[in-house]
Amino acid sequence: MQSFHNAIIWLNDYLWGPPMLVLLFGTHLFLTFRTRFIQRHIFKAIKLSVTKDPTAEGDVSQFGALTTALAATIGTGNIVGVSTAIALGGPGAVLWCWLTGVFGISTKYSEALLSVKYRVKTSNGTMLGGPMYALENGLGQKWLAVLFCIFTAIAAFGIGNTVQANSISSMVNETFNIPHYITGFIMAALTGVVIIGGVKSIARVCEKLVPFMAIFYVLGCIAILALNSSYVLPAISLIFESAFTPQAAGGGFIGASIMMAARYGIARGLFSNESGLGSAPIVAAAAQTRNPVRQALVSASGTFWDTVVVCAMTGIVVVSSILSNPAAAEGLKGAALTKMAFAQIPVIGPIVLTFGLLTFVFSTILGWSYYGERAIEYLFGKIAIIPYRVIWVLAVFFGSIMTLQLVWDMADAMNALMAIPNLISLLLLSGVIVAETKKYLWEDNLDGISTDPIPTIKK
Repeated sequence: MQSFHNAIIWLNDYLWGPPMLVLLFGTHLFLTFRTRFIQRHIFKAIKLSVTKDPTAEGDVSQFGALTTALAATIGTGNIVGVSTAIALGGPGAVLWCWLTGVFGISTKYSEALLSVKYRVKTSNGTMLGGPMYALENGLGQKWLAVLFCIFTAIAAFGIGNTVQANSISSMVNETFNIPHYITGFIMAALTGVVIIGGVKSIARVCEKLVPFMAIFYVLGCIAILALNSSYVLPAISLIFESAFTPQAAGGGFIGASIMMAARYGIARGLFSNESGLGSAPIVAAAAQTRNPVRQALVSASGTFWDTVVVCAMTGIVVVSSILSNPAAAEGLKGAALTKMAFAQIPVIGPIVLTFGLLTFVFSTILGWSYYGERAIEYLFGKIAIIPYRVIWVLAVFFGSIMTLQLVWDMADAMNALMAIPNLISLLLLSGVIVAETKKYLWEDNLDGISTDPIPTIKK
């Protein structure tokens, strides 16, 4: 097992080296300019996300698609992932994580647009879409579509399943002394009950769960920032300073280079908001929307909430807490570091964190089950869906008793492999993205109905 772990670490060092960081962040910057800073339309996107359009074709509402995508993205990465980035890359990793979110809005917009543009319909009326269909129907590169689906099906078990289950079982064990296997069994059972109903069942649960869990967690962060009020500005200053200068060890922080801050900040940013990963577009394709741009804007708002708001708050909470009590933070990492920060809230702090993580984790497992299922369906057809769901539920249980670092390292490797085909499609189809944006957004035609026919396939 140690040899396997060493091989994964080597693969990560290669995958997350300068070329990958340049490809990912470079794509964010390139699409930001190509879409004329689509980020400036974020408030319009938020307004659209709560607008219903039941007359449009699709399986779920725009809000349902957004909350399902948010359910998959707002998870362990926002809590444990940010803390892990700080532990490994220093406080400067928070800024790189945040910048990945700000510029990643354009990438999330672009991949959702292509997903709706090239979506297809099954004989029973179900919508299918995602980077695999953009790669196949937009670029004519089916082999890349197959690779994307293989990486997605595998990555789902890391980013969307075992990492999530492992984090919550560890947190529950540390807080309430409940054995890992009991938490794993309960999570697996609840997951099975929901995913058996497919995307509509998942969307119904996520529509109710996501707004509640996000508000609950943000209120907890605000309470800690109030307690650490004298350390908030120094924490923000340290985050900016450490992002561009080497960080010396001390004060509860390990030493970290600029490269380490960028690597772990960008990697955890991708893990959290998934911009460029190609996951959220899979559910965006199921949305009831008049044209690709409307749903693309709605999807883009998910990155704003996930990283620009939630991850930023977590980062400032953790860094300010380390500054206020460096002795308590010494040697801590991951969930333990976040737990230390929330322990500042008397009595209920650990409970708030555990409940927040529990809801984040559960919703992420639900959202990613849909992504993995669609990838498997693309590869093998509907016959593979039920076996995949069974394996998915079993993985929730086994993930809860695995070693944390191995799980995280495997997830990072799969994320990178999954992102590469998707980023290729975004760069090569950027002309389509610009044309659709011009047609519906720049020419003030957001209410326009797309005239593109949706092909029907036999699946």
